[in-house]
Amino acid sequence: MKKHWLATLLIIASLTSVGTTASAQTKAQYYTANPGIIKVKKTVTYYKDAAKKHKAAKFHKGDFVKISKVVVVEGHNPMLKTNKGIYVSANKAYVAKTKGYQNPKKYYQVNYNQIKPYGKVGYTVKRGYEGIKTWKIMRRLHTANGYNKYNSATYYAVKNFQHKHHLKATGNVNEKTWVKLGFSKSSWKSIDSYVAPLGAHAWNGRSAHIEAMIKQAYKYKGNPYLVGSSSKPNYGTDCSGLVMQALYAGGINTKPISSIHHAYPGNEWNSRNLWASKKFQHVAYRHKKRGDLVFYYQPGTRTIWHVAIYLGKGKVIESWPPRIMVQPIKNGQRSDVAGIARVFH
Repeated sequence: MKKHWLATLLIIASLTSVGTTASAQTKAQYYTANPGIIKVKKTVTYYKDAAKKHKAAKFHKGDFVKISKVVVVEGHNPMLKTNKGIYVSANKAYVAKTKGYQNPKKYYQVNYNQIKPYGKVGYTVKRGYEGIKTWKIMRRLHTANGYNKYNSATYYAVKNFQHKHHLKATGNVNEKTWVKLGFSKSSWKSIDSYVAPLGAHAWNGRSAHIEAMIKQAYKYKGNPYLVGSSSKPNYGTDCSGLVMQALYAGGINTKPISSIHHAYPGNEWNSRNLWASKKFQHVAYRHKKRGDLVFYYQPGTRTIWHVAIYLGKGKVIESWPPRIMVQPIKNGQRSDVAGIARVFH
């Protein structure tokens, strides 16, 4: 009897050891807790069900996927349920936990929290300022001359207006003067504070970020070219103002270059500041891809004076007088390409 009893104990111990080993192997080879976001290491099939009875399609190397939970069906290895309701293997040989899509550290990092306005929201408009506020003021006071820069004529018109309405006659437009001119109090800050909403998530890859950027740019299409402007899509922009809002939508914050400062004196040429930034990768013209920035020299000089977003197939979207439009990458107005800057890697 003792022999049979000892044999039974040995069998139970052996089975327990095998179970423990299998469990350890599962934890080592498979995700058993939700990894949150995965990056696909090599092509893997995904399924409509956790039991892998119904194939759907494949994820490819480099794809990012949002995971909602780990699912284990009896007799099967763990599967990951995605936020789209499909299932992919939890095998670490095929997928790896990640924080999401990101550029290499030496370049602009991709933000996944809404980018905040950089600069003073509700700034006073003075001589030399440009942007949407200046554009509105000049039109209201009939000093518009096709170039929305707060000039001397506007300064004196504001001063006279302030005198007539018993305001401190500074010639500058503060919030009180703005409202007295007939503009809404809320617009005093909302024009400044607009930053394009993020159009892609951490679990979206490079292509999705590029499309978010381009989609934002298209929201401005047909609006007028306005110097120093970079605000809501119902207004116009200039070339770098358009690019900055598009970059915001893709998750790229170029501060201290900002949409607010873009209206300040000396910031109208932010295309030059963007070109000079070391946080973009500069690539050869022949290697240009959709979503890259195209910079142009002023004819006969080595001075940057324009930037556009490359759409592919020889086209760009840009703000160029008189409006925001899609054009060939080179045309009779600007064709001296200085170089290409890559935003997303």
